[in-house]
Amino acid sequence: MSEVFDIYTLLFLVLAVVIFIRLRNVLGRRTGNERPPYDPYSAGENSVPQGKSSDTVVDLPRRREGGSPSAEPSGPSAADIEARIEDFAPKGSPLAKSLTKLLRTDPNFDPATFLEGAKVAYEMVIAGYAEGDETVLKQLLDEDVFDSFKRNIDERRERGEKAETTLVGIQKADIIEAEVKGSVAQVTVRFGSELVTVVRNSNEEVIEGDPETVRDVTDIWTFARDTGSSDPNWKLVSTQTAN
Repeated sequence: MSEVFDIYTLLFLVLAVVIFIRLRNVLGRRTGNERPPYDPYSAGENSVPQGKSSDTVVDLPRRREGGSPSAEPSGPSAADIEARIEDFAPKGSPLAKSLTKLLRTDPNFDPATFLEGAKVAYEMVIAGYAEGDETVLKQLLDEDVFDSFKRNIDERRERGEKAETTLVGIQKADIIEAEVKGSVAQVTVRFGSELVTVVRNSNEEVIEGDPETVRDVTDIWTFARDTGSSDPNWKLVSTQTAN
């Protein structure tokens, strides 16, 4: 009897283990319908956890040393402005006065940094126009300038023509004008560059330019930015070729 009892006991134990494992597999499996845990960093304004208020949380202004929490940061000093623009405009010149006004309107403006960005934009616009890359151009150009560029690109495509432009280098980039109208700042840059430009027809024949000739080109471009906007990017609002 003990052997029979042991065998039946063993069978019941095995059966119990099998049932337990199956129940665990079913109850412990995720179906994809479970409610996700609340994430305070990714939840939207309507995703408020139970017991929490939906009122907007307002960050308190940080206290500046020696000042009150609500004190606004002061603009650049006269000495700081003079130091920033001395390499870009003669002291007391109309351009120096315009840049001073711009810096007082937009304390984050830096002529050196702006010019580096303007040169990158120049290269991208030159390449984007030749390649007909409207996505790149739309990011860099004002709406009116973009529409003008797009019309030329569309006309070129309709004629079956292809433009090729190689920027050999930017020899010089100078700020020649600066202006603030309301909250909108405008800065005009004169670029001196070396370009190789060619236009080919549908038969790959050169109909304009010379692939072997490097031309000296002077372009005058004006960039604009709304200083009251959180968008730090400048857009090209005017182009002119001086030669």
